[in-house]
This record gives sequence, C-alpha cells and structure tokens, in this order.
Amino acid sequence: MRFENTVKVGLLVLGLMLLSACGSSDNSTLGTACSGGDSSSGTTAGTGTSANTSGVLCSYATKAYNSSPSVNACAVVQWSCSGSRRTVTGNGLPDHSVGTFPNADNPNTMTAQTVSASGPLSPIWTNAKTAVSGPGVPMGYALNGIKIDPGTAGSCNDAGTSCPLGPGGGGSWNIEAMGSTAFKFGTDSNNAHVQPDGAYHYHGVPEGLVSKLNKGQAMTLIAWAPDGFPIYARYGYSSANDASSAIKVMVSSYTLKTTPDANRPATTLYAMGSFTQDYQYALGADGLDECNGRTGVTPEFPNGIYHYYATDTYPFFQRCVKGQL
Repeated sequence: MRFENTVKVGLLVLGLMLLSACGSSDNSTLGTACSGGDSSSGTTAGTGTSANTSGVLCSYATKAYNSSPSVNACAVVQWSCSGSRRTVTGNGLPDHSVGTFPNADNPNTMTAQTVSASGPLSPIWTNAKTAVSGPGVPMGYALNGIKIDPGTAGSCNDAGTSCPLGPGGGGSWNIEAMGSTAFKFGTDSNNAHVQPDGAYHYHGVPEGLVSKLNKGQAMTLIAWAPDGFPIYARYGYSSANDASSAIKVMVSSYTLKTTPDANRPATTLYAMGSFTQDYQYALGADGLDECNGRTGVTPEFPNGIYHYYATDTYPFFQRCVKGQL
C-alpha cells in the first residue's frame, strides 16, 4: 500500500495540514534545530477502559531534533482527544535514528509530510475481518506520527518476469517488503523506508521508537489502528487475561505454506515468503487472530481490550481490522 495524497477510509480521515512548530525562521526547510528546544508532554500512558480509550495518551506530544543525515530536522507530533475522536497531527519525520536515504535499494529522499488523522475513542469490536486496503491507506499511526504501511504496491506476473516494485502492477502476486531476500526495498534497522513522495513509514516493528519508549521486555503501546484500538510491539502476557503472567514474545498465527499456490512464480526465482499469498492462517498458541490481534489485559487497559501486535514474522503489522470503521 502506498500513501500519495489525502486518504479517507471509513472514519479514518486524513486531512493535509503543514505544521511549523519546529525549525529556525526558515520553515521552508524546517531548519536544523527545534524552536525552543526538544520537548515532550503527556508521555505517561494513563488508564483506559474496555470501552473507551480517552484516558490513554490523549496529550502525547514530542518535538525532537533528528540529527540523522537523512533527516537533519525537527520531528514533531501531537495527539489529542476531543469529543469522540482521537487525532494525530505531525510532520511525518521520525524522532529516532534512521538509515541512509536514498540508498542502493531505495532511491527516495525523506521529506516532511502533512499528517492529520483521527480515529474513534470508543472503538467497537465487530469480529468481522475488515480489509483496510488500497493505495496509500495506512494501517495506523505510531506514537511519533509515522504511518504504518506493511504491504507494498509491487506485484509479479505468473512467470515472474515482470515484477515492478511500485504501482503499475506486474500481476496478481503481491510482493512482501520483509521476510524474503528476493526483493530489496532498502529498509533500515527500523523496518522502514521512504516512499516516492518522501514519506518515511514502517513495514515492521519500529525498533528505534521501541527503544526510545524504553519499556524493556514489557508490553509497549506504540500506535493506534484506524478503528481506534491500540497496537503493541512484540511483547504480551503469556495468559491474555492475567497481567501477572510471564511476558513473552508474541508469535503470529501465520505460517508459510508447505506447497506454493498454483501458477505462482517459481520458488527457484522467488523463495517462499516473497509474496503475501505464500502465508496461511491457523489459530496459533498465542491466540492472535487473522488481524494479528486478541482481547486481553494490557498495562493501559487493566480490564482488557481488543488490541493488535507488531510481530517479528508475517504479517509484521495487522493487514486488516476487527473494529468498526
């Protein structure tokens, strides 16, 4: 999935609004420092209920100068809650170290974005698997305002002779950015890279953000999905409804198929895992559903809530939602 301009998906509304809360007097380049210095507020999570998230991170805001050569600017984000909506605004620049862009496998230069999105404060679980798909539709936003976009616009034809990595389409076999070495997208150590419009975005666990949040081996809320439910990174409780149970690395319920689908490009060209269609779902031991989520207690929701996980294996981030859009 690729983000190009403004996108509306159900209750997820993306409006364009350029922030000028950082940089020197020359906001056209965002400067090389944050006006007034780095700052953060509302970063203590708080507590929500199983039906309402308004007690959690409603005033989360950070402003941080990112000295990475690919950024060299101020990264800003602001979350707020009003009425029935949670809203994020920001300039789409990461607040942690990033790789070099452009690079040999990614020709794109990172630029500030104009991000404004909102989702419900009282998410409604439906148990319906709802696809959130299409060019540029994010699967959520991380706390630092970076969008989550785990899929790609690339595809291959049956013969595997035409495999454009961007829009335009080579066929029906959807290329994965992670989990295979067959295709190179130039992702950095944060499982992220840059799209043609300059947008930095995550395909998998945002390691730099997780490190910055500094929770260690604990459930760490890193993002909000478009249906309003929270997204956690990697760790969960061994027993979904017992906060005193051991913390463990959550494992998704998707595995590689043992036999490739009919008409798939040859595995000698593209190993299993290169395409979305190479994976199959069967409920696993950790109870993660088709959208990489489950219902259970979390540090921010001690009475339990439906929530998603970013996992180390496919789907990395959820590819669908179970909440009402």
